[in-house]
Amino acid sequence: QVQLVESGGGLVQPGGSLRLSCAASVRTFSAYAMGWFRQGPGKERQWVATITWRRGTTYYADSVKDRFTISRDNTKNTVYLQMNSLRPEDPAVYYCALRVLAGRAAVAADFDSWGQGTQVTVSS
Repeated sequence: QVQLVESGGGLVQPGGSLRLSCAASVRTFSAYAMGWFRQGPGKERQWVATITWRRGTTYYADSVKDRFTISRDNTKNTVYLQMNSLRPEDPAVYYCALRVLAGRAAVAADFDSWGQGTQVTVSS
């Protein structure tokens, strides 16, 4: 059973930056891809970005493209989300997720394991 633990959320001013981390705790790590999602109050969970574990290929939602960067550290089984130029529409609970097998990794149903989420607040 993979356990995903997010960290790095917090309060930031508009235009500011945060870096989220998600560490996978498992004896034998196996993943095709990892992704980040976010969910605001009263909203559906929204896909943010995905990275394939082996090749590091990245994919982004249009709403975060050119502002957010997903990356991974294979040696630490950790995925990151660098968020720059944060906007008032970005606040949400951010979740990381893992997909084991090759295939589409762009909607919540595509992923097998989830973290508990970390809160991001953007306010002046």
